[in-house]
Amino acid sequence: MAFRSREMMKKIVKKIGGDQNLAPGVKDQLKKAMPDSRVVMGRAQRGLFAGRHIQFGNRVSEDGGNKSRRHWKPNVQEKRLFSYVLDRQVRVKVTTHALRCIDKAGGFDEYLLKTPYHKMDTEMGLYWKTKIEKMYEDLGEMEVVFFSPEDESNLEKQFEELKLEKKAARREIRRKMYGTTSKQDSSNDEAEFAGPTEGAPKSEDDDEPLVANA
Repeated sequence: MAFRSREMMKKIVKKIGGDQNLAPGVKDQLKKAMPDSRVVMGRAQRGLFAGRHIQFGNRVSEDGGNKSRRHWKPNVQEKRLFSYVLDRQVRVKVTTHALRCIDKAGGFDEYLLKTPYHKMDTEMGLYWKTKIEKMYEDLGEMEVVFFSPEDESNLEKQFEELKLEKKAARREIRRKMYGTTSKQDSSNDEAEFAGPTEGAPKSEDDDEPLVANA
């Protein structure tokens, strides 16, 4: 194994947490996947490029056929991909080709699990693949508990009660801070500016005529 491959292997194992966190047989596959002589650009080490890297070629003029050197960079986008195992979004730089591969595989986790190690030619790709595989293995060893319909309905009621309690607490905080809520203030203002209702009894003062002072 070349020096560059050994250093990459050390970084991946260190990020995962040591050899004890690796699934059985994963370390041998990682060693086989490490590139010995292939040069991967540094930008690809920090994302999922799915084999797309910088390319070099010639620019040929139309008139004289003169050639000048040029290069093509991959179309890289910064995206947030949701992981069901991690239960959160992962911000990662991916190429458009990698996005199509992720959609075809069925998601971020499925792409990492289905892609073999020798095709994961970047450090970040190998790191996420080993981490997801380890978490899937831990989830497989956990016991699964199923709730009855009655328990599910009770849990839903408890969640609704918690929501109502939170709303009541927020309302009480507003009352302490501002005295009254905004809805109460608006209703009071409307009652003040509104005239007497049609069915309300008239007072005696309303019927008396207005007389100018002598």
